[in-house]
Amino acid sequence: MMLKKITLSICIAAIAVSCVSKKVFVDLEDKYNKLNEDKKELLAQNDELQLNKNKNIEDLKKLENKHADLLQKNEALEREVDDLKKSNIELKKTYDMLASKSSSALEKNAIENRKLLSELDEKETKLMEESARLRKLEGELSARSSKIDELEKLISEKESAMQELKNTVANALKGFEGKGLTIVNKNGKVYVSMENKLLFNSGSWAVGVNGKKAVKKLAKVLSDNPDINVLIEGHTDNDPFNGGVIEDNWDLSVKRATAIVRILEDSNVSTKQITAAGRSEFIPVASNDSNEGKAKNRRIEIILSPNLDEIAKLLAE
Repeated sequence: MMLKKITLSICIAAIAVSCVSKKVFVDLEDKYNKLNEDKKELLAQNDELQLNKNKNIEDLKKLENKHADLLQKNEALEREVDDLKKSNIELKKTYDMLASKSSSALEKNAIENRKLLSELDEKETKLMEESARLRKLEGELSARSSKIDELEKLISEKESAMQELKNTVANALKGFEGKGLTIVNKNGKVYVSMENKLLFNSGSWAVGVNGKKAVKKLAKVLSDNPDINVLIEGHTDNDPFNGGVIEDNWDLSVKRATAIVRILEDSNVSTKQITAAGRSEFIPVASNDSNEGKAKNRRIEIILSPNLDEIAKLLAE
């Protein structure tokens, strides 16, 4: 209404323009423009207020729905509470009835419980004893495991040392390859086998020149390894021996073994390292049915063994 009045005034002012100064007209036009802007702003505010109103209406509906849901849940909870109260009353009645009738049953249960507790105590005692025994066994097992580890380490070191010794012996006796000499590593020992053709003449226990050279080269290796045990074994074929001071193959095998011992002893090998043995014809490496087989059986075996005192001591602990 106010806007219409202003517009009417402006029209009247326009009609009477000849009677109104230009300044007044400009002021009226400015007021009109400002009012028009105010109108636009009021319309925008009105739209915004309408949107806020719609949103508030939606929020109100949501709250009303939530309130209705809460009312339903509250009624359901109240029903559950009522049911629980009724159940509680029934349970109390049942409990009171059972309590009045179960004194003898309770006493019986108490007896059973005491019996079970006694059995439980016994089992706990046995369990503690078994636990203590198990801990002891675990300690022993741990100690044994440590000992086994130490044994394995010692054995491995011995095996490595024997392999190194075999290589050293092989290098020392390299010039005698193909002359009745074999060197093998077996069962943790080094076997140096020398056939008679390298060492002795037939029926003799005197070591020849080449044989002495070979034994002395071996003696140099053995003197540098005083912890090595040396077993000298004399072996023969199965031909009976006849003649002189030698009674039989046993006697001949022993004399040949001790002949090797003398050379080692003279070459600074400790006598504490050396053992001599005669094995006669009873451990052949080939058949005695041929000359070739008999030649292989007539031999000296020098068996080099590691000193096992450390291992024996560890096993004895």
